[in-house]
Amino acid sequence: MNTLNRREFLKQSAGTAATLAVLSTTRAAPANDKIVVGVMGIGGRGTALAGMFAARKDVEIAWLSDPDSRRFAYARKVVEEAQGRPVKFVQDFRRILEDRAVDVIINATPDHWHALGTILACQAGKHIYVEKPMSHYLWEGRKMIEAARKYNRVVTVGMQSRSAPYAKAAREFIQSGKLGDIRLVRVFNMMQHPLQKLGPEQPVPKEFDYDLWCGPAAKLPYIPGRYWLNMAEYSCGPIPGDAVHQLDLARYVMGDPPPPKSVTHTGGIMALRDGRDTPDTQLATFEYDGFTLLFEGALWSPYMKKTPFNLRDDDAFSDWQFNATKIEICGTKAFMYVGRHGDGWQVFDQDNKMIDQAFGRQGDKWHIENFLQCVRSGARPNADVEHGHNSVLLSHLANAAWRAGNTKLVFDAKTESFPETADANRFLKRASYRAPWVVPEKI
Repeated sequence: MNTLNRREFLKQSAGTAATLAVLSTTRAAPANDKIVVGVMGIGGRGTALAGMFAARKDVEIAWLSDPDSRRFAYARKVVEEAQGRPVKFVQDFRRILEDRAVDVIINATPDHWHALGTILACQAGKHIYVEKPMSHYLWEGRKMIEAARKYNRVVTVGMQSRSAPYAKAAREFIQSGKLGDIRLVRVFNMMQHPLQKLGPEQPVPKEFDYDLWCGPAAKLPYIPGRYWLNMAEYSCGPIPGDAVHQLDLARYVMGDPPPPKSVTHTGGIMALRDGRDTPDTQLATFEYDGFTLLFEGALWSPYMKKTPFNLRDDDAFSDWQFNATKIEICGTKAFMYVGRHGDGWQVFDQDNKMIDQAFGRQGDKWHIENFLQCVRSGARPNADVEHGHNSVLLSHLANAAWRAGNTKLVFDAKTESFPETADANRFLKRASYRAPWVVPEKI
């Protein structure tokens, strides 16, 4: 397609349910063929994922795309060294959707592109590995589920702890009843982030398609030093963007309970007053049937640290007291620590004696394997789009309670709304999309 046709192609795909029907006939990946992959977004995580996929003998990375062409040189080196064959680059990801040889899209864009990028890929007949947090708004996540189901696509979310064997063992231990009745779950995401240093507005570099990068979101002035993760227009916020890993792991080991009945939030921008409009402090309480989940997130606590890289795939346990990404499961018989970064888990009894444990390994290789197996079989993956939705839902509820004035909101899981505080429902959906990059009401 030429440029004009691709523009029309997007308008159609965002506005009707029957679009891309011809592209949705993309071949299913036969059992002995290589799975052909295109990557949408080649920042740090996108390039890392591209390298991990490219290292597999059953995968070919055919395309890399990013609005910023300056990123291509490094990503190309990583991929071509891993797979031993060349890879093509394009700024406009829609070129990849037009390629019928492509089976899979890796969507490693910023949060505001997760929903529309995934929906368009489903409509084009591609399976999707989308990074977390799965959606920028709660309503978008429901549309992503609808797209995955309507077009019968495998959509997995980059919450790789779900595929780690130690997480499965922790889940089984909890289900055995040895912790007793679980009454309290505490989830942490506490660490230190630097202040962003804003420069003056500047012209957009010629190598950067800033209009495409902004996509569905508002096109804010181009200001060097402004980090998209700190801006609500493009992000759920730095805390949700990281904490969703622990929130998902907590949901997983607890047996994937249904959504909470309410959320209460306190916090906000307390320390990092640097032009951001997303919180640096989030303390949230989620009430479930039978237990309470307490979440503590902060970006100003230097004594809380993530597990060092040299311990993430080793037979070692973290210093739990100062672990930035730990989970604490409080039962009536015993207490469990679970860590995210391959930290494993340990259980202590009423006498503070360690009674069981399991070392951990990071889940990436198992997560990718599970996804590719499901692409071939059509089965639901470990981190299916619905799991991704129900986990980031917690972050969306916390953000809504903060924006509503640090209050308590009662949540109705059937309607995915706040029935008692109708005005707060506006925080669950983007007020408007920037044409033509519109997430459709009807998939």
